[in-house]
Amino acid sequence: MSVSCGLEWVVCLGCTRWAWKRLTYIGAYDSETWPPASADEFEPVPRLCRAVLANYDEELSSPKFAPPEHGYFDIDPKGILKRANYDEVRNACPPYLVYVDEAHKEIILAVRGLNLVRNADYKVLMDNKLGMQMFDGGYVHHGLLKAAKFILERETETLRNLLRRYGPEYKLILTGHSLGSGIAALMTVLVVNNRKEFDNIPRSRVKCYALAPARCMSLNLAVKYADVINSVVLQDDFLPRTPTPLEYIFGSIFCLDSLPCMLFLICLRDTFKQDKRKFKDPRRLYAPGRMYHIVERKFCRCGRFPPEVRTAIPVEGRFEHVVLSCSTTSDHGIYWIERESQKALELMINSKKETTPPSQQKMERLQSFEEEHKNALQRAKTLDVPHAADLSEEEIQEEDSTAPPSDTHSETTTETKSGGRTSWDELMEKLFTRDEDGRLVVNKDAMAREIVVL
Repeated sequence: MSVSCGLEWVVCLGCTRWAWKRLTYIGAYDSETWPPASADEFEPVPRLCRAVLANYDEELSSPKFAPPEHGYFDIDPKGILKRANYDEVRNACPPYLVYVDEAHKEIILAVRGLNLVRNADYKVLMDNKLGMQMFDGGYVHHGLLKAAKFILERETETLRNLLRRYGPEYKLILTGHSLGSGIAALMTVLVVNNRKEFDNIPRSRVKCYALAPARCMSLNLAVKYADVINSVVLQDDFLPRTPTPLEYIFGSIFCLDSLPCMLFLICLRDTFKQDKRKFKDPRRLYAPGRMYHIVERKFCRCGRFPPEVRTAIPVEGRFEHVVLSCSTTSDHGIYWIERESQKALELMINSKKETTPPSQQKMERLQSFEEEHKNALQRAKTLDVPHAADLSEEEIQEEDSTAPPSDTHSETTTETKSGGRTSWDELMEKLFTRDEDGRLVVNKDAMAREIVVL
């Protein structure tokens, strides 16, 4: 009897401990060890949110769904060269637009998110064959890849002509929200692997910003393309955190009773699943690329705080815990992402020092991104992630650059170190001399001149 009673207490305490850890887990914990993002790298995010929102308003001069307070202040309606609505794309993909941002020298293809009352978008989700579509040495969501191919088949010629027209100073930006984010990410993979179709555009001129990203590719691909794909997650957003098939997630939104139950069951399942088993599953899908996490709430503190942005290329701990909070679904909205990212950007700009760093420091900061990507690839290899790309096989450097960044950095480092050694040798010659036995003796003449060693 006592043994049975003791076992019940152990089970009760174990369940209580699990419930406490799950209920007190907040989204800020996912990125608490990540470094802060800079204003320069995060600058495109809020205006790309507005580019995605422009899909909802056919006339930007009299918008119905414009972001509050400032609207589409940085989007020129004349720059929208093409719109594809539901009548044109039918059931193949969500609507999208092609926009030329001359102010920032970008050619943007923006895909809108899921329309909850439109069956066409669900057909993309239902055609998932989750974990069965192998592509580029990994696994991807079949329906999203099919939609990405459909858009590129329609718009490759348009994008190629625009790149030729505006020249090498313009970048090609692919962006999307929710369902569109997964499509944009897979379009980026297709573009990077078929750059001949875009006049051999350098890899560095292709960028993707996945807003509230869907889990659309396996871990090896998510890390491999972290130099061109950027995912933006707002606080507790549920979509990047759950590997549950997308159609089940969005279908449960219609039933307010089933969604909390589903999120709770996902938490329970993931709690008892070891990380090593997750890594060993090559068909498990993840949010793509480099992660930007907008944090605005803290533990045991009510209300929203001034948002801060953290960034990293994580391999383990890549948004693996569903957060049980009242904002789990609202943080997924494009309106909230646009508003909070704009606030975060303004805070970063205001807190930025007035002095401009020298060019040498800027070059080292740029190099650190490349090093971080290489370290993430190596970390994936060390953890035995299935199909993890070998570092030697990666195309990190640009073909058209006169000197690879890594070589430039190593040369600079060598020069700095050699310069340091030369100064040290000169100082030693001034301060010390050698006696007949070859031992160092303080140079009295130098001491008399009051040479100070700093």
